[in-house]
Amino acid sequence: MRISCNKEELQRGVNIVSKAVSKKTSMKILECILIDASSDKIKLTGNDMELGIKTIIEGDIEDTGSIALDAKFLGDIIRTLPANSEITIDSDKNYTTYITCENSQFKLSGLPSDEFTNLPVIEKDKYIEISSLTLKEMIRQTIFSISTLDNNKIMTGELLEINNDVIRLVSLDGHRISIRNTNINSSEINKKLIIPGKTLNEISKILSGDTEEIISIYFDNNHVIFEFEDTLVVSRLIEGEYFNIDQMLSNDYETKLVINKRQFMNSIDRSMIYLTESDKKPLILSINDTEMDLMMRTTKGEFKENIEVNKEGKDILIGFNPKFLKDALSVIDDEDITIYMMNAKAPCFIKDENTYTYLILPVNFNVNSF
Repeated sequence: MRISCNKEELQRGVNIVSKAVSKKTSMKILECILIDASSDKIKLTGNDMELGIKTIIEGDIEDTGSIALDAKFLGDIIRTLPANSEITIDSDKNYTTYITCENSQFKLSGLPSDEFTNLPVIEKDKYIEISSLTLKEMIRQTIFSISTLDNNKIMTGELLEINNDVIRLVSLDGHRISIRNTNINSSEINKKLIIPGKTLNEISKILSGDTEEIISIYFDNNHVIFEFEDTLVVSRLIEGEYFNIDQMLSNDYETKLVINKRQFMNSIDRSMIYLTESDKKPLILSINDTEMDLMMRTTKGEFKENIEVNKEGKDILIGFNPKFLKDALSVIDDEDITIYMMNAKAPCFIKDENTYTYLILPVNFNVNSF
């Protein structure tokens, strides 16, 4: 195999598929990127057996063939080469590979392409389409509340629920729930997929966020494929039944607040100055008719601030993990937000009419301390 291409184009492709290359494995082939120039296009593939990414790059094929090269080594070589330079990759029948650029030449050993595991192939009869911008935003507005612990595998993924012309992306970690809804073209599909958080994270990094770019999402019972431009991402689904989210949601409330989001976030930021890893205290909200007092008391000191609110219903004294409040507020684009609360022991809901819902569980605290 012998190919040549521009440094930036090759680096772009390597950066994309490297997201699916295994970092810790005893199988050397899983640490490799497959370069396939056996047809009329140059294809790069990474596959860690859970997540696979294939992309096409521009370049010239002087001699057809394919080779698997160590992803880290390849990436490091390309990164150090001059900008806008031409790179040639030449592999012989013994898998010895030469990477040449201007006055530099690197020699490395590759692996045969037939050792590389092909990406899964699924029937493309079931699919939906969504804009790159919408998908990127839905992931951004939910991914922060997946669980980082593996003791409950389902919580490390997100539920993608398709109900005809509405899709819902849901994440939870046991303390909070994030939900983002959007409309799509009518699909006459009703399906629930649990997609690993890692997959969604990596897709979000690749997506352009262009409103004109359309992403096709194909799926079966075991895999999901995201296809856009010259890139294909395929992932295993997480097996199991997702939690019954609708049972956890409620429209009942005894206190309703409308508040300026930026002002609320700034106050939370100031309260978190006192927080340390060893001294995690709740942020206490004392809400009456026209204002809300925010209070934080730690071993380092005390914080108190009040901001104006528009309240309906009962006064309430309630405590929250301030990070959970900040995480939700930081992904909401509205200038004003609406918060619904029942009592100091029940979850609060930050939501609008149709687009998003954030459920956050309150924290117990000693009322007599405030």
